[in-house]
Amino acid sequence: QVQLVESGGGLVQAGDSLRLSCTASGLTFRRYTMAWFRQVPDKTREFVAAIRATGHTTYFADSAKGRFTISRDNAKATVYLQINNLNPGDTAVYYCAADERIILSSLRRKDQYDYWGQGTQVTVSS
Repeated sequence: QVQLVESGGGLVQAGDSLRLSCTASGLTFRRYTMAWFRQVPDKTREFVAAIRATGHTTYFADSAKGRFTISRDNAKATVYLQINNLNPGDTAVYYCAADERIILSSLRRKDQYDYWGQGTQVTVSS
């Protein structure tokens, strides 16, 4: 079975930094595009960042450019999301997603990914 397990969330103060992790199993990790989405209550899940299978190309939502970095370690089957200078607007459940074959125009669509983790809560206090 395919499993994606996020970790690294928690309660932090504005201005702090976090490094979220998502470890995959049950798939050939090096062949999959990986992505991060986030969701708050009563809102749709929104795209944050994505990274291609080789790690050579990354993509970011406009709202994530500057403070967010996505990276991966294929040897560890893990994708990371580094968030710097957190603010209360970053409070959300952060999910990782995986898809082996996804085209450029679909990268930001939540309905185009085959696999999802359970999410990790990030809460930023002011």
